[in-house]
Amino acid sequence: MLADAGVGSRRQIEGLIAAGRIVVDGRRAKLGERLSGGERVFLDGRSVKLPADSAAAAHGHLAYYKPAGELTSQSDPQGRERVFEALPRPRRGRWINVGRLDLNTLGLLLFTTDGELAHRLMHPRYRVPREYAVRVLGAVNAAQVRTLKSGVELDDGRARFDAVERSGGSGKNIWYHVTLHEGRNREVRRMFEAVGLTVSRLIRVRYGPVELGALHRGETRTLSMTETMALYRAVRLPDPGKR
Repeated sequence: MLADAGVGSRRQIEGLIAAGRIVVDGRRAKLGERLSGGERVFLDGRSVKLPADSAAAAHGHLAYYKPAGELTSQSDPQGRERVFEALPRPRRGRWINVGRLDLNTLGLLLFTTDGELAHRLMHPRYRVPREYAVRVLGAVNAAQVRTLKSGVELDDGRARFDAVERSGGSGKNIWYHVTLHEGRNREVRRMFEAVGLTVSRLIRVRYGPVELGALHRGETRTLSMTETMALYRAVRLPDPGKR
C-alpha cells in the first residue's frame, strides 16, 4: 500500500520499516503487517496519504521533456529550477522520477506514482534500454565505434553501448544515436570522453518502450494505456489494477 502511495519501492519501504522510520497509529510499523487504508501513517514525522483502494486505484504516469538547466531533484538549496515545478499535481501519491538527467542534458524523463514500477525501471537487472541523440565535436571513426560497443573502462566500472549509429550532421557537429541499458551518472558523456571525443549536446529520446515523440521542451503528457502496459511488461509486473 505504501508503494502504491508513491513512498518508494517495496524493497525501499522494507528498509524504512526496519529503520523505524514509519509509524502507524502512533507505533512503529512492523515488517509484514497489513493495512486497511484507515490508519494514520507517518514517514519521518510527515503524514502519508494512503489510497482508499490500493489494488484498484489507478497510478499516474507522465512523460516530460526536460530542458537544459533544470535539476532532477525534489529541492535545491541554491533555488535553481527543478523538473518537479513543471509537473501537474498527481491525483494521489507523489511523482517519482524514473532515473535522472544531469543539468545540461535534455530529453525524456518519466514520472510515475508507482514506487515499485519506478524501482524496477531503474534497476540494472531488468535491462531497460535508454536511447540518446548525441552531438559530437567531429566524426567518430570505426575504431572508436568498436571500442564504445565492446566496452570502455570508467572510474565506476566497465560500460558499453548496445548500438552506435550515425544520424546526421556534418563538419564539427555530427549526430549519433546510442543505446545502453544503464543509467550511471554522466555515463554517455564519460564514455565518449574515454575515446577522446567531446559531447556538445545530449538528448534522451527513449526510455524503454516510451519515446520522446512530439513533445516540446518543458511540456508533459500523460502516457497512453499502451505505453503504460508496455512499461509494466518490460519489468515483468502485472497489470497495476490486479496487484
